[in-house]
Amino acid sequence: MDDDRIAIVGLACRVPGADGPTEFWANLIGGVDAIQRSEQTDESFVPAFGRLDDLAGFDAPLFGYTPDVAALLDPQHRLFLEVAWSALEDGGYGRTDPEVQVGVFAGCGANRYLRHHLLGNPALRPSGGLMEDWDDLLAGSTCDYLPTRAAYALGLTGPAVAVQTACSSSLVSVCQAAQSLLDFRCDLALAGGAAVVSTRQAGYRYRPGGTLAADGVCRPYDGSATGQVFGNGAGAVLLKRLADAIEDDDHIYGVLAGWAVNNDGAERAGFTAPGVTGQASVVAEALGAADWPAGTVGFVEGHGSGTAIGDALEIEALTRAFRMSTDETGQCVLGSVKSGIGNLDAAAGVVGLIKTVLAVRHGVIPGTLHFEQPHPDVDLAATPFVVTATEQKWSGPRRAGVSSFGQGGTNAHVLVEEPPPRAAGDGDEPWVLLPLSAGSPVALRRLAARLADHLDTTDCSPVDAAYTLAAGRRRLSYRAAVVARDRYEAIAALRSERFQSPEQAPEAVKDAAAAWMRGGEVTPAAGRRVPLPAYPFERVRHWIEPA
Repeated sequence: MDDDRIAIVGLACRVPGADGPTEFWANLIGGVDAIQRSEQTDESFVPAFGRLDDLAGFDAPLFGYTPDVAALLDPQHRLFLEVAWSALEDGGYGRTDPEVQVGVFAGCGANRYLRHHLLGNPALRPSGGLMEDWDDLLAGSTCDYLPTRAAYALGLTGPAVAVQTACSSSLVSVCQAAQSLLDFRCDLALAGGAAVVSTRQAGYRYRPGGTLAADGVCRPYDGSATGQVFGNGAGAVLLKRLADAIEDDDHIYGVLAGWAVNNDGAERAGFTAPGVTGQASVVAEALGAADWPAGTVGFVEGHGSGTAIGDALEIEALTRAFRMSTDETGQCVLGSVKSGIGNLDAAAGVVGLIKTVLAVRHGVIPGTLHFEQPHPDVDLAATPFVVTATEQKWSGPRRAGVSSFGQGGTNAHVLVEEPPPRAAGDGDEPWVLLPLSAGSPVALRRLAARLADHLDTTDCSPVDAAYTLAAGRRRLSYRAAVVARDRYEAIAALRSERFQSPEQAPEAVKDAAAAWMRGGEVTPAAGRRVPLPAYPFERVRHWIEPA
């Protein structure tokens, strides 16, 4: 029933090697290993990390921060503000409607910037002028404030809830957000997380017997796996009740058909060890909630961190859950995005979900890098699963599962399926008005160029683009109005920055464009919400080096 399912109507991410979902997907199907490695000069230090470009950069004025305050802000909070903004825009809901309750459910890792850069730094002593008291560093800098910071910055009035379950935080956030929608606690929900595991982004100290890879290569489910590699990143999805999304003719990436969260309890080797029973139970519960036979699931995005014991236990748990309703072998592809970007800690689950949603949407399952053969103690051929380093075309219904397991035993599993078909639009109107706005002239030009490229390389209708800009984007200080008769005129005007209305355009359209340029409003005309290029953040370095 549509009443029990949740639509994913917006996506956003920043991960190693990719500044957004489009680039991320291109890397996935291109087999790109985004872990950066350098020559090892210290025998115990492994110079490998999922580095995030421009970690120190932030568009402070756009979010209402002065440079001094931005320099004290946890980089995880900055990352989540960006992906929250972009996910709302991607869904066509970037403009806040006071009548719509938008919830925020999110988690992040420990504030390592505070720990390693700020505390005890002589440059930040109260007499130095950056703050009045050391407590200024603590107020608003913890994980508790991640969702409320986004709610404040973006004017969102639904529930804002911090979720802290270690590596499963962001996928548990998705489950909490979906349930909040079903309970009618909000009308839209942002869910996700951010992680800055290292501010140096250089590598790690290897310890024999630990969970980190000896050679800086993450090999999920592979017989030669020695451990995981970490990375920095963030991701968010925008959720809406499926029935409402269909009624409003929203663009739907995929559908959440079931989800579950549990804990391993005491039935495991230790507090930090995974538990097979708990993992099997959470997968079985999600399948039961969706009423799916396991044999209809073609792909599982596993936790797959590349630790030999953890991966083996995960395969055992998945097999137990699947064997409740199928005896097939090798019918479901098992993979892990961590092979190419690393373990993104609190953001890992939502990034795995974004990968899976894109796979369901495109009908292609990306390969898991560095996989050659399973561990000899794992009889993979006897399980329902197959792991492959090459991409696979989808066979059967596009149904998938996503797992994320947190240290401490909190497990989450989410089921994703392809969206219902969307009817074609009504076609192009003779004239359209594309209202653009940005926080600076430079950002405005970049936004225009991005929109021109989008119209030139996709089948996006200018009518739908005009509607989405008018109904789903924030009103910022610098504006442009493009009036065009068709796609080609719109592309030419955007690229040449000819923002004056053509003489032959209807007077009503020219008047609307002039009113927009004077700071007025534009009433959305015919059209529907569609994904458009993300806002071009102008990141400036706001960073305090360690003492």
